[in-house]
Amino acid sequence: MKRFGKRRVLLTGGGSGIGRATVLRLLAEGGTVVAADISEEGLKETVRLATAAGQEVRLTTVELDIADETAVRRAVPDAVTVLGGLDVLVNAAGILRGSHTHDTSLDLWNTVIGTNLTGTFLVTRSALPALLETGRGVVVNFSSTSASFAHPYMAAYAASKGGIQSFTHAIAREYSRQGLRAVCVAPGSIQSGMTSDPGLPEDADFGLLATLLPAIGEGFAPPETVAGVIATLASDDGAFITGTEIRIDGGTHM
Repeated sequence: MKRFGKRRVLLTGGGSGIGRATVLRLLAEGGTVVAADISEEGLKETVRLATAAGQEVRLTTVELDIADETAVRRAVPDAVTVLGGLDVLVNAAGILRGSHTHDTSLDLWNTVIGTNLTGTFLVTRSALPALLETGRGVVVNFSSTSASFAHPYMAAYAASKGGIQSFTHAIAREYSRQGLRAVCVAPGSIQSGMTSDPGLPEDADFGLLATLLPAIGEGFAPPETVAGVIATLASDDGAFITGTEIRIDGGTHM
């Protein structure tokens, strides 16, 4: 399928995990992509994989800290210029820092909220004019199953993802008459750097985490599982989907 043959995409978090898998999926479907990430090494690996697949000609990368307002104000218009416009924004960048809530410092709380929630807002705000210009712009934001279900030691992360869901609903309604669609994916039980090392407290009670396992399959699913859903949501196949969350967790939370 070449659902993205004429689509221009800005994607944050493109240097690892689900973000990287989505970059490769959208390139494979014909998209032209600017992939942003805070990690230079991560972006180099994404380019290497795109090159191995013969897709590198339609990929541009940029180092970006989405929590840095000045950097975002500079990087997003530059990306739009490189792409010649913008049809799709995928806000995949995010961090997870686990801790007991009673031990969570204000610094840690602000870092998680500042990257996940405020960073998503900053990038979206800068991208909206270009997205609205097309009359069919799409924003895909990253929530998490933690936004709706109990995930111990992840209060800051869960709060940030719940905020992203509410933010997504708000912009979906606000810009609906200008053709914009906004939707969240809510992954859970997916292989990524976050899930392999969530930074849990040393004395974490793993019995509390026993329910966070998928009901189908043989363990956590690869990031490509989510990338395929994002490709559908951001394409014409998702044209009637907006203002909602799509949970992708293998039945972990039924």
